[in-house]
Amino acid sequence: MSVPHVPLHVTGRILLDGEREVGEMWVRDGRLSLLRPTPQGSSATELEGWVVPGLVDVHCHVGLDAGGATDPATAAKQALADRDSGVLLIRDAGSPLDTSWVADRADLPRLVRAGAHLSRPKRYLRRYGLELDDVADLPRVVREQARAGDGWVKLVGDWIDRDLGADGDLRPLWPADVLTEAVAAAHAEAARVTVHAFSAEVVPDLLAAGVDGIEHGTGLTADQIVEVAHRGIPVTPTLLQVNQFENIAARADGKYPVYAARMRRMHARRHEQVRALHEAGVPLLVGTDAGGTIDHGRIADECAELVAAGIPAAEVVAMATWRARAFLGQAGMVEGASADFVVYPADPREDIEVLRHPTAIVLRGRVVAP
Repeated sequence: MSVPHVPLHVTGRILLDGEREVGEMWVRDGRLSLLRPTPQGSSATELEGWVVPGLVDVHCHVGLDAGGATDPATAAKQALADRDSGVLLIRDAGSPLDTSWVADRADLPRLVRAGAHLSRPKRYLRRYGLELDDVADLPRVVREQARAGDGWVKLVGDWIDRDLGADGDLRPLWPADVLTEAVAAAHAEAARVTVHAFSAEVVPDLLAAGVDGIEHGTGLTADQIVEVAHRGIPVTPTLLQVNQFENIAARADGKYPVYAARMRRMHARRHEQVRALHEAGVPLLVGTDAGGTIDHGRIADECAELVAAGIPAAEVVAMATWRARAFLGQAGMVEGASADFVVYPADPREDIEVLRHPTAIVLRGRVVAP
């Protein structure tokens, strides 16, 4: 038996988007209303505070841990950790586990799936994705992933080439012509393509192929940043992941000194890189890269890192809420939309640390946390 919805009456500072704010809204049967409803004989739960649309983690891996695919129960715990941090919408950025069942769980965040990472043997983390022995298969497999997912495909664009021995370093995985054909195949299926890209070397082929997103973007040069901004291609900086580059370099010391030196350079200038992206007008999104080696539920940490890099807190809040929802084609806080929002005791646009302390998280019209 389903639990009936309890009506909600929400007051305070309700941020619908970057330009619109109201002081009052209602939730009935899981839907938002900005218009006072007629009395229906049932009392409403009162919520008050600063209200924003549910947070969005656009680079997250539900169903993935350091060893590869998890079991569904572990994947559900990961998604619940994200939900309880205020993340109510996730764009999966590659998972070896089929997580289509998440859509049937009313207690879990909404999940926009990208299917499995597409990579090559020995050119990515083992057991994380689909490894293609023949690069010519990429367009076909991209088409299959596009049909199986929710409008996104995730490619691994570059990774260390250990076959180069001591000269091993980040190198592109795909021939330019094959990459272009693969992106076209995704677009023919009405899917978008986002690409893992640490290095500068991979970027020209990504731009020529017409990719729809760049993950990490740590190696983008000044000229490339200008071009990415001109094209309006969003970049997800994943600073929690980039914070680990020094440790990655330490493990590569001795055997892969060229690669280790590059990872250290990118780690050292990580905040400068994010400021350059922001100042150039590159659309930035917020992603934790949770799964693998990063715990779920750390959206507040990622937002704090972006502020530490020099992006104003108000910009980061916009990046993590209404802008991300618009980018993913998901409804924000509009009349009749699903009631997915977070209530805070203070304005997170003034102090990003407020994101760590939600007083109410509402998913599909129900208070699910704290």
